[in-house]
Amino acid sequence: MPQLGETVAEGTIIGWHKSVGDAVAAGEVLFDIETDKTTMEVPSTEAGVLAEIRVGAGVTVPVGSVVAVLNGAAARDQPAAALASASAQAPAASGTPARAFDPFNAVRTPERNFGPARTVNGVQVTPLARRLAVQTGVSLTELTGSGPLGRITARDVRTPEPSASGAGAPIKALFAGVAFVEVPLDGMRRAIARRLTDAAQRIPHFYLSSDVAVDALLALRQEMNRENGQGIKLSINDFIIKAVALALQRVPQANVVWGEDCLLQFKHSDVAVAVAVENGLWTPLIRQAEIKSLLAIAREMRTLIARARSGDLKPADYQGGSCSISNLGMYDVRSFSAIINPPQSAILAVGSAERRAVEGENGAPRFASLMSVTLSCDHRVIDGRLGAQFLADFKLLLQSPRLLMA
Repeated sequence: MPQLGETVAEGTIIGWHKSVGDAVAAGEVLFDIETDKTTMEVPSTEAGVLAEIRVGAGVTVPVGSVVAVLNGAAARDQPAAALASASAQAPAASGTPARAFDPFNAVRTPERNFGPARTVNGVQVTPLARRLAVQTGVSLTELTGSGPLGRITARDVRTPEPSASGAGAPIKALFAGVAFVEVPLDGMRRAIARRLTDAAQRIPHFYLSSDVAVDALLALRQEMNRENGQGIKLSINDFIIKAVALALQRVPQANVVWGEDCLLQFKHSDVAVAVAVENGLWTPLIRQAEIKSLLAIAREMRTLIARARSGDLKPADYQGGSCSISNLGMYDVRSFSAIINPPQSAILAVGSAERRAVEGENGAPRFASLMSVTLSCDHRVIDGRLGAQFLADFKLLLQSPRLLMA
């Protein structure tokens, strides 16, 4: 099972293109996999005969698991114990060196440091457990190790999954006699459930709400779309992305994430945007959004949306960032609060704009277009005053939208 990004710990075989006994050419598609992030075809990096399929369709296994065995033609039909999904082959005989390192090799050098090998309490932690803890936002100091001498292992970090014996049976029993259809959980839905349950339990959320007057923004958007000769129509979301990016630059203390033993403060504003797809959602990033024009943001966002809906996003497209945007205004949702997507520290929930009566000059009533927004903050890194300052700057930028064109 190949590694598809640092945050991917397992994958599900969703179909085999070859059967046992079939000849396989190097580069020929061997099987399809689904992870919590993507679905893709996996080619064979070696030529030979498919001798054994160890993981059938529909089965989920950890990254690095042997899913099949190829008998290489070069070895004269002697099993080489080669992974179908890896180009690294174990030595077939004494004195035979292993193949050179390849990105598909199940044994990889980590691309980042996931913390010390011991907790502050002196408890040892395995490398995989450290990586999973960072990816899921789990505090290692709160865990009890099940390994030798109390060592914390990956098993201690992972959120327990429903067992194959039917952990959902008690719930189903409550609906005995009621007609229903069981919809199997795919990798993305399981990942969303696991990550957001963990986020809601472990991240101390607090919420700040405000109404933003968007009359000037709507007028500027209409003007820019009318004069734009590039055929790209700006959306309200494009202005919101730029405003969040600039607000993070104005309040750099809010452009941070919790790093367990430190805070990570970023130079640029990498803003994530929630994109709904058929079986869940993605949060691709507009990187360095503070230095990009509104039209550049619009072009990039449309490309990311198309790739998200076609399942073509890569880990670099959605990993990172300190703040997300979730906009449900197009569904006529007036206001809502959102759960932070770890390891980020904030998410801005955007509702629809509506005409409301407000007090004008000399106390006379007038109507204005107001949009409700709610900022969810991680209280470990963003205090109330800091979150309020960020939200105030965001509101100022949207209400004076020509500042976004600088």
